Amino acid sequence: ISFNAIDSALSSLKNCQSYINSGMDVATQVALDLVQSFNDEEDVNNMEKVMLEYATMDRELNHYIKAFEETINQVKREKPENFPDLENLAQEKFLEMESKNSDLDFEKNEKYMYFKDQLKEMKKQYLGNDTIEQIDEDIAVTRSQMNFICPITQMTMKRPVRNKVCGHSYEEDAILEMIQTQKQKKKKVRCPKMGCSHVDVKGSDLVPDEALKRVIDSQNKQ
Repeated sequence: ISFNAIDSALSSLKNCQSYINSGMDVATQVALDLVQSFNDEEDVNNMEKVMLEYATMDRELNHYIKAFEETINQVKREKPENFPDLENLAQEKFLEMESKNSDLDFEKNEKYMYFKDQLKEMKKQYLGNDTIEQIDEDIAVTRSQMNFICPITQMTMKRPVRNKVCGHSYEEDAILEMIQTQKQKKKKVRCPKMGCSHVDVKGSDLVPDEALKRVIDSQNKQ
């Protein structure tokens, strides 16, 4: 039995995943643009719906690929005398996976969760400061600028990354250098933000803090 054609089809499906990922990246940038330019909440909500559709497509595609891979592996393992209907077998597996779908699945989608996190931060920076500014504009500016300072370099961040575990941000080069130095000493890295109890900062937990970078860039232009 030759599986070349099937392997080629699976390879094409996996390429589709890269298009979904690109679409999710674009949707994230558009949503952040909308918040930054104070567009209607409805426009931002529409981008959230777009992201949810992308995440749903990604889950469906993952199930389809997994169903076909499991079917092929099963046939290779069992080596039946009569060649089975691969499409039907794969379809059964696919429908079984889809029947177990839950909204919790989206929490495993890194790009969707990154979108939710960055959108929340962006809204906090651009839409959540009104009450603070009404109390005291100077205090508001000072608090905002304090968030721009890297706890390691004590300088305004240029490429901030956010720790998914504790939520603190650092200058990318500074935190990666700290992780590398401690790794050579076989030691863990404690979050350098004062008062944080997180004691094991890992490079895999860091994501670009696009929301914070936009705010810093905007402040610098002023």
